[in-house]
Amino acid sequence: MIYLMRHGSDDPDRLGGWSRYGLTEEGIRQVNAAKEKLIDKNIEKIFSSDLKRARETAEIIAEFLGLPVTFSPQFRETNNGVLAGMLKAEAKEKYPELYWSALDWTQAYPGGESPEAFYTRIEKAWREFKTNTKNKTVLLVSHGGVMNVILCIEKNILYTNKEMRFQISNAGIVCIK
Repeated sequence: MIYLMRHGSDDPDRLGGWSRYGLTEEGIRQVNAAKEKLIDKNIEKIFSSDLKRARETAEIIAEFLGLPVTFSPQFRETNNGVLAGMLKAEAKEKYPELYWSALDWTQAYPGGESPEAFYTRIEKAWREFKTNTKNKTVLLVSHGGVMNVILCIEKNILYTNKEMRFQISNAGIVCIK
């Protein structure tokens, strides 16, 4: 059994992606409320993206469950290059047409990755993760975009950057059997 958990809220005025910003106070509250849902799941191990907001989320859960965390950079959100952590107002001014859903499949963010590269990275990491955690109950703390790719793979739905197929709330938990 694999549980996926999205990190708690981060700064709503900044772009995420490979941002180095952590959880807000609201994000910490969300994670503390969500952790109670994991108490009886018999989780054996916690894995997490190494980006700060996911790391902080995983560390709160790890302390609560008394488990270590293995950080996995392959489960980072989309590498949005020069936009990572940028104030949204600044990005709108400097890059008015540059949005994830506007990118062509092979078009990369400046200094970042394309939807194709992102999907390929997550698909490969997910398949390896499932193989390596087979017959174990684990938690993977990651990001909304990563979880969207994973759920598309699991539900056999074509992934596209043009539409967010699955909306996962901050500190939301999804079970993959």
